[in-house]
Amino acid sequence: MDELPVRVKILRPEARLPFYASAGAAGADLSACLPEAAVLEPGERISVPTGLALETSESGYAALIFARSGPAAARGLALTNGVGVVDEDYRGEICLLLVNLGQETIILSPGERLAQVVFVPVRRGLFRVEEDLGVTERGNGGFGSTGRL
Repeated sequence: MDELPVRVKILRPEARLPFYASAGAAGADLSACLPEAAVLEPGERISVPTGLALETSESGYAALIFARSGPAAARGLALTNGVGVVDEDYRGEICLLLVNLGQETIILSPGERLAQVVFVPVRRGLFRVEEDLGVTERGNGGFGSTGRL
């Protein structure tokens, strides 16, 4: 895989560097930088610090934060915003905005891998107002218009 150099600033002594759990992993795991375990009740939200700030070595990239599938499947742990977007020019701490979608209390442990970061190239849209848009077979059909399976 192609590698993008990323500068990391450690903001808290307990912070763990992101790491790839396998050779083919697209996302690098992000860990909770908590002084002690945190309790997350069903339906409750929490902001969990990672203790890290990031800077890509090349412009034109964003860091996308995704939930890890293991905690999502096993415990119902999700990101409140679905996918976190870390803009190229953001230099603050990366925090994980989590929600407990499960039915049981979740205990978040210090150092626990809770999310993953993926770096993607970004192109900005150049928006123009038009009278008409191109014609397609689908047209304006949405919300299930292409079938269920």
